[in-house]
Amino acid sequence: MQVRIVIRAKDEAAKIGETLARLGAQTLADRAEVVVVDSGSRDGTADIARAAGARVIEIPAASFSYGGALNTGCEGADTPVLVALSAHAPPPDERWLERLVQPFEDERVACACGYSVAPDGSPLEGRLVQDLALARAHPYWGFSNSAGAFRTELWRARPFRDDMPGTEDKEWAWHWLHQGRLVVVDPSFAAEHSDHREDGPRAAYERSRNVWRGFSMYLDLDPYGVRDLARDWWTELDGYPSHVRARLGWRRAAKLLGRFSGRRGAPRGAPTSPASTGS
Repeated sequence: MQVRIVIRAKDEAAKIGETLARLGAQTLADRAEVVVVDSGSRDGTADIARAAGARVIEIPAASFSYGGALNTGCEGADTPVLVALSAHAPPPDERWLERLVQPFEDERVACACGYSVAPDGSPLEGRLVQDLALARAHPYWGFSNSAGAFRTELWRARPFRDDMPGTEDKEWAWHWLHQGRLVVVDPSFAAEHSDHREDGPRAAYERSRNVWRGFSMYLDLDPYGVRDLARDWWTELDGYPSHVRARLGWRRAAKLLGRFSGRRGAPRGAPTSPASTGS
């Protein structure tokens, strides 16, 4: 199967070389085109990508959005499947791409991605196929384009939204789930992606705020006030081993404040909701 791999990058010189080298070692490397969309790097990221054989598209930093940059990298693709990969997410082994595109043998599959957390927060031990019922039960879980693949014909019919500050991947999948399509999530598809633990408080807050602003742009979320914030701070673990450590963790506090700000400050009712957009 022929694929195009789109990598969004800005100032990723420390990692993109390794990512591109591992892509070049894939079993399907001779069938893969690599496109890097660089949004104003100042550290030589674009030069590293060109030297590795990737096609580089440079866009102004001010024009960047996650969905818009990904759409730019996908333009003109004539492959049946498109792959999105973060510049700092190198594949774990040479068969990663081969595994990732396998689910598209099923015509019902819209997209596929890999990570290790199940919808209920427990470890994901094996492949899980998400349908609309599962998406409605766990609307914040699903497709990620940090290391994921999607069907080109569906992208052409409905590109990623370029007005969203985050979660453009899950919004896109949400649309196609409403059209009867499926999402495949498998831990064996995961890349070595950063969990952003190196982020400081401000970056953690802004990342969380953007994610929740994005959710609020297409999901009908319940109101979220100070009492809800206090309840979640008191009760949620968010991966911490105890409630005491969770309540004292600055990263979790920053994420909760971002959730509070994002849910309260975002517009509601996306113009591209499944009810108003055809397939």
